[in-house]
Amino acid sequence: MNEAKLKDGERVNQLFSTDVKIIQNSEVFSYSVDSVLLSRFPKLPQRGLIVDLCAGNGAVGLFASTRTKAKILAVEIQERLADMAERSIELNDLTQQMQVIQDDLKNLGRYITGSKVDMILCNPPYFKVDKQSNLNESQHYLLARHEISTNLEEICKIAQRVLKSNGRLAMVHRPERFLDILDTMQAHNLAPKRIQFVYPKLGKEANMLLIEAIKDGSRDGLKILPPLFIHNQDGSYTPEIHEIYYGK
Repeated sequence: MNEAKLKDGERVNQLFSTDVKIIQNSEVFSYSVDSVLLSRFPKLPQRGLIVDLCAGNGAVGLFASTRTKAKILAVEIQERLADMAERSIELNDLTQQMQVIQDDLKNLGRYITGSKVDMILCNPPYFKVDKQSNLNESQHYLLARHEISTNLEEICKIAQRVLKSNGRLAMVHRPERFLDILDTMQAHNLAPKRIQFVYPKLGKEANMLLIEAIKDGSRDGLKILPPLFIHNQDGSYTPEIHEIYYGK
């Protein structure tokens, strides 16, 4: 483990069930449970290439690195977040496995020619921009949360272009966008195969969904997985979430 290179306002956090440490800044960007769940949701390829789109400070790719030997390419448009991701990669001595591209994801073709990607992981902006949107957030959070620099259509279009045949796209999103997600995936020949709804606790509505699709796959064989609950009624983590964060 290397020494952390921190800038003003930054701290180092650790996902306790792993040795991975990550540089964060609450005024710029901090990962949350959606990134952790996405990194654990799909069965990762053990070789080849994984691309983490909308990578932020690199949380999804960093956590995924503990479960695979595949190369991981993190793509993030914001220079400040990409810089945090690069320094976290150095901190964890992962420079041989993981790299960062600081660019608009629509330019991914400049870095990957043809269909060479085995899996795409994506924690995208969740919210459409409309008259009801709260656009008073910091610029960093604004781009991370709202479909300003990219959107669902563009992500699926890029996935179709760079994934290998039968390559997979795994994404975390909001349940209210579920029909949009299905329609957009279908329009780009991405066949959903696994879906799991995530709930804050028993008795509450789902506030996240995890979905995995296969490029050019059959529309048969869709699995709806058992619901995943984050908290018990007393506010403590459920056993499934406690194991993810702290190990067995």
